[in-house]
Amino acid sequence: MREIAIDGESLTLEQALAIAKGSATASLSASSRGKMQQSREAVDKVVASDEVVYGINTGFGALSSVSIDKDELEILQTNLVRSHACGIGKRMDPESVLLMMVIRANSLAKGVSGARPELVELMLSMANSRIAPVVPRIGSLGASGDLAPLSHMTMGMMGEGDCLRFVEGEWCCIDSLTALEEAYLTPIKLQAKEGLSLINGTSQMCAYLIRTVLNMEILTLVADASIACSLEAIRGSHKPFDKRIHESRPQFGQSISAARISELLSNSQIVLSHVDCDRVQDAYCFRCSPQVHGPVIDLLREVRRMLEIEINSATDNPLVFVDSKGSAEIISGGNFHGQNLALASDSIAIACHELASISERRINQILDPNWSGQKAFLAENEGLESGLMIVQYVAAAVIAELHLLANPATTSNIPVSMGKEDHVSMGATGTYRAMQSSLLLSQVLANELICSTEALDGIDEAPGGGVSKVTAWVRSHVGKLDGDRSLTVECENLSEAILNGDITSIFG
Repeated sequence: MREIAIDGESLTLEQALAIAKGSATASLSASSRGKMQQSREAVDKVVASDEVVYGINTGFGALSSVSIDKDELEILQTNLVRSHACGIGKRMDPESVLLMMVIRANSLAKGVSGARPELVELMLSMANSRIAPVVPRIGSLGASGDLAPLSHMTMGMMGEGDCLRFVEGEWCCIDSLTALEEAYLTPIKLQAKEGLSLINGTSQMCAYLIRTVLNMEILTLVADASIACSLEAIRGSHKPFDKRIHESRPQFGQSISAARISELLSNSQIVLSHVDCDRVQDAYCFRCSPQVHGPVIDLLREVRRMLEIEINSATDNPLVFVDSKGSAEIISGGNFHGQNLALASDSIAIACHELASISERRINQILDPNWSGQKAFLAENEGLESGLMIVQYVAAAVIAELHLLANPATTSNIPVSMGKEDHVSMGATGTYRAMQSSLLLSQVLANELICSTEALDGIDEAPGGGVSKVTAWVRSHVGKLDGDRSLTVECENLSEAILNGDITSIFG
């Protein structure tokens, strides 16, 4: 198993998720250890002096003007975590919690948070040992950091509350102290500023957005594969994917989408069979698919760029800067504000709706004899059987869900902390919503692939080489429709296989 060095500078989305899934381990780099020790020494100097510095020897938020005595600083940090651990709702899945922990560890490893290396080492050891604190999902406003979720995470590090531990292939819930002891780990005792350093950051938002971006990068490929299969299923025109069209409007994502579709359609016998047909133009859901899919590819490139910066950033407050001469300055700022993540999540939620919407329109045409030239709903015995009729209904129902989820989270600002924190991003809500939207999108695309594969079974000519590979892969998960049957399990299994990235393996 490969080991990934956590240094606050070079963590990738894929590496973070690999650690969370247990396919890689993590350790704190030597360079980060040195930086963390330097910034910690600066905090210790403040504690030893009479200087009043926010986050070290004061209250928090609207209580920042309240000074705290030296002998109460450790109690202050513990109280901070316990009081803020009041999240509610469905518990985060354990892999998302571990992903959140890896991101938080990497942020602290940057060495400007004033936290001891021991905190990062414990988080990474818990991730390596597959110990995930139980964290209610709801509670963060996406500014001031993901305070409530990260407080529940920190309680697990303190040996309080419950944890999920992966044992013999399943997650088991046990109390945190027992989980740590079984892994030969020692609960942390928080020192000055450390509670704030752990809970004041964008780590829950980043965890959800990482999973969303990685899902969506697969789903944009699958969307292109779906349109290629559906186009062949209705004997549609290949001409809209001619590279000359897209070179005349050289948008990057559009060109990528068109090139993928064109390659999947290459060597098609179906297209040769209707050279002289009287169909002039296909509907927009086919003809304009690169122009719809492409902007999503462009969006994801930008979100990935921004997110890779974010997970390698210090997002707590205040930050501790030590210069080359050893002089330190502790500065308050606002890197905990997740507006960038929130806006990205809003855009992705809209993108999920659009990809699903255009996919459902292609399903409609495949099931319509006027376009497919086959029996209605691809049923063997029309009337007696309904075929794939309700597969489209389900896709339409999913789109109704996606329509609701496409409403922006960022426009619901609510000032808190007696007006001190008067603008929040709601990015935790937005990023979770975006991840859920990506899961729903995968189901619509799975339904389209089921319909196009079934339709292609009724066509004598061979489709493009890439399409043949895709439909063979679909058939490995969904059997041919020889009569009416429940398709729930097959639809859901295909969606899961898509999200697992299995489909990418067929292209080498």
